[in-house]
Amino acid sequence: MRDNIYASPQAEVKDFTFDRSVVEVFPDMIQRSVPGYSTIVSSIGQLAKQYQQPNSTIYDLGCSLGAATISMRKFVDANACNIIGVDNSEAMVERCKLHVNSFKSEVPVEIICADIKDIEIANASVVVMNFTLQFIPQEQRLDLLKKIYSGLKPGGIFILSEKFIFDDVKINDSLNELHLDFKRANGYSELEISQKRSAIENVMKVDSFQTHLDRLSNVGFGHVSSWYQCFNFGSFIGIKK
Repeated sequence: MRDNIYASPQAEVKDFTFDRSVVEVFPDMIQRSVPGYSTIVSSIGQLAKQYQQPNSTIYDLGCSLGAATISMRKFVDANACNIIGVDNSEAMVERCKLHVNSFKSEVPVEIICADIKDIEIANASVVVMNFTLQFIPQEQRLDLLKKIYSGLKPGGIFILSEKFIFDDVKINDSLNELHLDFKRANGYSELEISQKRSAIENVMKVDSFQTHLDRLSNVGFGHVSSWYQCFNFGSFIGIKK
């Protein structure tokens, strides 16, 4: 279904939530809003294949409708490797289970409705947060990353995709305008862009590009880098020594 959630004027623009109305249009919403999303998702599967370990668990934290989970499931073939997807939206989890079950594979997958801050990360070879950390309160992000790092096996990988800002205001403004043009080219009106911005500004707080790199290094990852960027969206990896 096409995303028309903000197509009509709203007397009061409420904070954005991943409710059933968003679930119905989410694939269209994310493809028309996040440049490079398909490339990131498919590459997550390839990275999972590179870093999978036998008898380990792969986590998709904030799995939404299961795009990254399914991508990894297509590539993972290590012995006794399983995938756990976690999301705190009941509507997302309900639909995610249907999507995952429609893809036949011998890799076990469990989809859990829970707050990712409350679950245990253990014996992990791969942990993915695909546009999820930006919805976690900023003061809680460091502790969450520490927990992820602790739960990763040596040689394990953490994949973090986010929207970000840049400390250089000129660069930041230029890339932000490119993103707005991307949304306009994908059919979003100025009204939709404006109302979506109002809805999401209190629930999605983005960090700077450099903050992500510094934080991953400070948590303890021995190898840290960005591996993909399109405008002000991209993905980072941290590899545990």
